[in-house]
Amino acid sequence: MKSLFKKWSQLSLVKQIIVGLIVGVILALTIPEAAKPIVIFGSLFVGALKAIAPVLVLFLGISAIAQLKSGQQTNMKSVIILYLIGTFLAGLIAVIVSFIFPVSLTLVKGAEDVAPPSGVVEVLNTLLLNIVDNPVKAIFNANYIGILAWAILLGLALRNAADSTKTMISNFSDAITKMVTWVIKCAPLGIMGLVFESITTSGIGALLSYGKLLAILIGCMLFVALVVNPIMVFVYIKQNPYPLVFKCLKESGITAFFTRSSASNIPVNLRLCENLGLNKDSYSLSIPLGANINMGGAAVTISVLTLATVHTLGIQVDIPTAIILSVVSAICACGASGVAGGSLLLIPLACSLFGIPADVALQVVGVGFIIGVIQDSVETAINSSTDAIFTAAAEYREWRKEGKIIEINKVA
Repeated sequence: MKSLFKKWSQLSLVKQIIVGLIVGVILALTIPEAAKPIVIFGSLFVGALKAIAPVLVLFLGISAIAQLKSGQQTNMKSVIILYLIGTFLAGLIAVIVSFIFPVSLTLVKGAEDVAPPSGVVEVLNTLLLNIVDNPVKAIFNANYIGILAWAILLGLALRNAADSTKTMISNFSDAITKMVTWVIKCAPLGIMGLVFESITTSGIGALLSYGKLLAILIGCMLFVALVVNPIMVFVYIKQNPYPLVFKCLKESGITAFFTRSSASNIPVNLRLCENLGLNKDSYSLSIPLGANINMGGAAVTISVLTLATVHTLGIQVDIPTAIILSVVSAICACGASGVAGGSLLLIPLACSLFGIPADVALQVVGVGFIIGVIQDSVETAINSSTDAIFTAAAEYREWRKEGKIIEINKVA
């Protein structure tokens, strides 16, 4: 047993997660009733990530800002530009593909009890109100925009504090980071429980009738992940971007796929950025921010499902309106919550652009819930892994300007 445990500990975390995934699939297909108790592992893993992430973001943000020296670069401007451009391009690509491969929907009930926002103004208004949220409430509700705002303000207020105070905050930050590593080590068990629950509760039968819709959604997201994002990274670092892209997809995308929550994946991304040798002052701010505004996968979902509704109803769409939809989907995506299914509630908002009634749009949301076991998993994997990719790209660009040698193959 000791020898077996030693061999297990020598495996990389990704390999351990793959083993957990395979075991979960086997148990779900062979002895689903007998193995049902392992579902608790998935719930505990996601619960632990959700619990520790808000506190981690708060202390990392305070520590980074408080210890930031005058004139020191954080690369946040470049990261935010990448986030916004990436989200817009994802929405635009989804619009183009939806025109090339139009798909019609069989509308369903099942989402009548949700309350989507009434317009873009409401989305932006919610974002602004989240910034000034009560700090304790922000932590309790995992409102990362509010947490970041308070972390920045507290960090600025502590810029002139005694070194002993800054050291104490840094020590708290390091301690919470250490706790995160303990939680992440449980990822193989957590993923095993999550994949087991997904297969036993959802299955694949309900997805077969939406095969074409899923193919378009996943195809767009993969195109963004494997073509658009690498091109953007190449423009920044002038090197082969794929080692970095594949590392982030492997180490961040896998866990995000099963947790289906960008917010829950924040600790995973922070650890990934540390392993990539990035500046903690930058990634401690950019990763939580990306979990809220870097939503390329969500932009794809909103655009594709909205245009599928348009095609189903026989509404004619001209090119200017399609471009406006790309912008609207990008704005909506930035307002999507970093939780499972967050983008679906913004579909009625995009549908309103074409005068589609709310009751019809909510039926489309119902379709989204049916395919969500696949769509939302892929969407979250793309969203979350891209946070780390763009954060790394922005910093590597600064390294290149400073004449540092960037050996992507070694770093990634």
